[in-house]
Amino acid sequence: MWSVDGAELPADVRETRFPKMARVRQTFDRPRVDDVAAAVLAQAAECGLGSRVRPGDTVAITAGSRGIANIDTIVRGVVDAVRAVGGRPFVFPAMGSHGGATAEGQASVLEHYGITEATMGCSVKCGPDAVELGRLDDGTPVYLDRYAHEADHLAVVNRVKPHTGFHAAVESGLCKMLAIGVGKQMGASYYHRAFLRQDFEQIVIGAAEFLIDSGRVCMGLAVVENAYDETAMVVGLAPQEIVPVEKKLIRQARELMGSILFREIDCLIVDAIGKDVSGGGMDSNITGRKFRAGEGASSVQAPDILRIFVRDMTEKSQGNATGIGSADVTTTRLVEQIDRNSTYMNALTAKVTEGCKIPPYFDTDVAALAWVLNTVGLTEPQDTKTVRIRSTLDLEDILVSEALLAEAREAPNATVLGSPESMQFTDAGQLTDF
Repeated sequence: MWSVDGAELPADVRETRFPKMARVRQTFDRPRVDDVAAAVLAQAAECGLGSRVRPGDTVAITAGSRGIANIDTIVRGVVDAVRAVGGRPFVFPAMGSHGGATAEGQASVLEHYGITEATMGCSVKCGPDAVELGRLDDGTPVYLDRYAHEADHLAVVNRVKPHTGFHAAVESGLCKMLAIGVGKQMGASYYHRAFLRQDFEQIVIGAAEFLIDSGRVCMGLAVVENAYDETAMVVGLAPQEIVPVEKKLIRQARELMGSILFREIDCLIVDAIGKDVSGGGMDSNITGRKFRAGEGASSVQAPDILRIFVRDMTEKSQGNATGIGSADVTTTRLVEQIDRNSTYMNALTAKVTEGCKIPPYFDTDVAALAWVLNTVGLTEPQDTKTVRIRSTLDLEDILVSEALLAEAREAPNATVLGSPESMQFTDAGQLTDF
């Protein structure tokens, strides 16, 4: 339990006293769509889908790689809306290089989200090829999935939220999917190279407007979530509304995001990272950890976190450990799950090498936690400001050390539930669930 490659950790580490933790419930604004399927159908009709799609027209519908709440219901709703106006829909993966940039890998990602031919009631066309449609005035190429290129129309569906690496008028959403997601690995790779030296906003909006002006896009469906990982709103958009309305929706999405209420944290324990949680494994808008060279400040206020301990990876991430490089320590069980091809392909496409670097790792949580709590400076481990979360998408109930309880009690959006208790570990040295 306490050894690394056969050598025991020092006695002072083995004898580490851990902080006692109390459960704290954070509360956030909670607008919510009760009937998501009905809302999608209503929004598709309201944005005039029927005026642009003629009976018999084929419509390619995007499906991304993020863990969007109700994504299967949302995409199926767009399928049904297209059928309702006489169109012939099909779904295709619009996720750049994710899923290892292969047809099989991307189909598997969609299947994990409940998006299959059986559940969608239409074809799901997966392929690695993209077609160059043209170039922007500055020479930037615009790409589109080959299957989508062969369709009469393109319906773009995505969640609008703050990006983990860029702060702009549009961040993650419909425009970014039109620029990067629909262009497969070829498009994603080119744009991420360009982002190292050129303006994110200019490229993304430019590519999105190119596709919109081409007449291919028949509708957009923007999804905004609340801090509880629930659908807060779905907004159907006519093609020319996509860019201006997304600029407004990103502000609303930012206001609805969850957060960790504390200003300073010595150690953040994250139970799981994953591509279904965030493109960066864990949302840097929550952790404040940026690993892209030249990144500016987050668009969302985040605490100052000294150390991060990542315990595991979600099953839906399928071994893609992007973001583990933001951690200061992790576990052997996470490292052994890493699909190096998927992770390295993601890093290659994003042109961000820091995110896939593996930090020190230990066989047990107890060893990893003892090690990292002894790296925070003069504060004794048992007195550290420590917070534990399930993931950066799940921030309602968190565990908080005694050193932070006074701050928690003063916070208007937090309630301390119960008294501090000792950390609980299994016989195998792993933290128990909370």
